[in-house]
Amino acid sequence: MKTFAVQVENGREGRDGKPSVGPVYRNFLAKSGFPPMDSNLNTAWDNLRISSEKYPGNRMLGWREFVGGKLGPYKWKTYREVYEEILHIGSALQASGAQPGSRVGIYGSNCPQWIVAMEACSAYSLICVPLYDTLGPGAVDYIIDHAEVDFVFVQDKKVKELLNPDCRSAKRLKLMVCFTSPTEEQKDKAADIGIKPYSWDEFLHMGKENPSEVFPPQPLDICTIMYTSGTSGDPKGVVLTHENVTTIVRGVDIFMEQFEDKMTVDDVYLSFLPLAHILDRIIEEYFFHKGASVGYYHGDMNALREDLMELKPTLFAGVPRVFERVHEGIKKAVQELNPIRRRVFGILYKYKLSWMNSGYKHREASPLADLLAFRKVKARLGGRVRLIISGGAPLSTEVEEFLRVTSCAFLTQGYGLTETCGLTSVGFPDEMCMVGTVGAVSVYSELRLEEVPEMGYDPFGDPPRGEICVRGKTVFAGYHKNPELTLESIRDGWFHTGDIGEILPNGVLKIIDRKKNLVKLSQGEYVAVEYLEKVYGTADIVEDIWVYGNSFKSMLVAVVVPHEENTKKWADLNGHKGSLSELCSLNLLHSYVLSELKAAAELSKLRGFEHIKGVILEARLFEAEQDLVTPTLKKRRDKMLKHYQAKIDELYANFG
Repeated sequence: MKTFAVQVENGREGRDGKPSVGPVYRNFLAKSGFPPMDSNLNTAWDNLRISSEKYPGNRMLGWREFVGGKLGPYKWKTYREVYEEILHIGSALQASGAQPGSRVGIYGSNCPQWIVAMEACSAYSLICVPLYDTLGPGAVDYIIDHAEVDFVFVQDKKVKELLNPDCRSAKRLKLMVCFTSPTEEQKDKAADIGIKPYSWDEFLHMGKENPSEVFPPQPLDICTIMYTSGTSGDPKGVVLTHENVTTIVRGVDIFMEQFEDKMTVDDVYLSFLPLAHILDRIIEEYFFHKGASVGYYHGDMNALREDLMELKPTLFAGVPRVFERVHEGIKKAVQELNPIRRRVFGILYKYKLSWMNSGYKHREASPLADLLAFRKVKARLGGRVRLIISGGAPLSTEVEEFLRVTSCAFLTQGYGLTETCGLTSVGFPDEMCMVGTVGAVSVYSELRLEEVPEMGYDPFGDPPRGEICVRGKTVFAGYHKNPELTLESIRDGWFHTGDIGEILPNGVLKIIDRKKNLVKLSQGEYVAVEYLEKVYGTADIVEDIWVYGNSFKSMLVAVVVPHEENTKKWADLNGHKGSLSELCSLNLLHSYVLSELKAAAELSKLRGFEHIKGVILEARLFEAEQDLVTPTLKKRRDKMLKHYQAKIDELYANFG
C-alpha cells in the first residue's frame, strides 16, 4: 500500500487522568527532519520584495471597472507598479504617525487596494488587522477596540457602517482611507468624530510627497491579527507572525516540487474568498511568491461566472458550498439532455472513473470522455482551470469524486485553521485513495490524535480516532489579549484544533466530527450534531439543515431549508402551488420532510435518539448577513438558537 505520512514518535496510553495520545505523524518530505527554510525568505515583505525584483513587468493585480454601465475587461498593475504604490501608501502611513507595531485595519471586498494596504503593513513593520467584509458593525466595533486599530482602509460602500453610531470604537481612529473616495457628507461625519478622511489618490500623493525608507520586520514580529468569527461568542484574534506565513509558502513550494505539473508565472487566480480569511491570503501570498497573477471578482457573488469567463483562471479555490452549486448546476444540465446523451454521459463517467481508480492520472484516464463530455464542464470554470482547491470545511465524497472526473483539472482538498496559518494537511492530485479525506500532514507540521473519552474516540482504536493536534512553525503565537484561551488551546506545545479526525492506514487524515458540537440530551446520551447535519444533508429535499438539542430535552429538532427545485416537484405531484415560502407553511410538507429525514437516518443506521422528531421549515438560506453563519458558511449555533428560539420552544411545547 502506498503511504503518505510517516510516524516519527510513538503514542502514549493515558494515565493519571491524562488522555491517550496517538503516534506523531510527519509528511514523508520531512521524514528525517524538516527541510531547510529559504534563507532569503524570512518575512511576508521578503516574499513580495523578491518577486518585485525578479518579475517587475509581470501582471500582478487585476480588476474590472464598469464602462457605460457594463463591466469592462480586466485591467492590470505590474509587480513594479504595485511595489511603488506600496511604498507610497506605507510612507503616507508613517507621515500620519504610524509606528512599527501600529495596528492598521482593512475593511472591504477583495481588490488591489486591499493588497497594497496589506503589503504596506509588511514593508513598514505595521500589523494588518483584516475586518470581514460580511461582518456587521457589532463585530467591526469589537475588533477595532480589541485590536486597538488606529488607521483603517475601507471600501467606499462600507464607510457608512464604519461611521454608524453603533460603531463606537471608530472614535479611536486617527484616519480613514477610502479605496476610492469618500463623499462630502462622509468626510464631514468622519471629521466630527476626529477621523481624518482621505481618498486613495490623496493618500498616495501624501506618500509621494513624504517618502520614507521601508522598515522591514523580523521573522517573529506579528504580521497580522486575523479575527475568526467563530461559531460562538466574540471573534478571536489569532496572532500570526511573519515566520508563520513564510513557513507555509516554503512548505507549499517543497510540496509542489514532487509533481510533474509546475506552477508558472502564467498562472492566474480568481480571488473571491474573503481576503480577511486565511485561505485566500495564503493562496495570494504563494501566487506573489511565484510572480503569477491574481484577478479580483467584481463584488457580486451571483455574477461570479462573468468574472470566470472573462479572467479564465488556471486556479479555482472555494469552500464546499461553491462546489456543491457547481455540482448541482452540472447535474441539472445533464438531466435536461435527451435520454441517449444522458446515458452516454453516465457511461463515460463510469468508464473514466474506473481508469482513475486503477491509478491513471485524470488527463490520461479517458481523453475521449474529456473531449466528448467533460470539456463542457471545464468550460463552466472559464476553460483554463488546471487546479481546483477546496477548503474551509470537508467536501462531500460525491461532489469531490464528480469534480475529479469531470472538471479535467487536478482537485485537492486541504485542511487547516487560521491558527495553523491555513494549512495543516493537503491532498495529492490524482490520488483517488484521497477522495473523502483532507490528505497528508503538511511539510512543516506534525500531527497526532488525542483521546476524547466522552465521545468514544480513541487514538489506539480501530480505526484510530481523536482530536487533531498540531505542532510546528505554522502554529500561531496565541490569541490576542486572551492568555487563558491560548493556554487552553496550546498544551505541551500542541495546538488542539477541536476537530475530530481519523488516520487511515495509508497515513491520510479524514475529518469526521467536531469536539465542541457535542450535545448531551436529557437521557445522558451524547449527540454529534455536525455529523448528523452531514447525514441529513444527503436527503434530496434538504438544501441546508441545522440540528438542535439540549440537556433538558430528550429529542432533537431541526431547522430545514428545503431544496427549492425538489420541493416544487413534490408540490406539483401533490397538487400544491405557491412560492417556497408559501409551501413551507404546509403541514403536509412538514410531514414529508420528516419522513425523508427518517429515511436518511435509517440508511445511515442512526440510533433512535439521533432521529429528528420535529422540523421548522425556512425558505431562506442561512446567510452571513443575518449573522447565522460565518463568512466560510459554518453555522453560528448561538446566533441560530437566538434567531429560532421562539419557534423551537413552540415545537417542543407541541410534543407535550
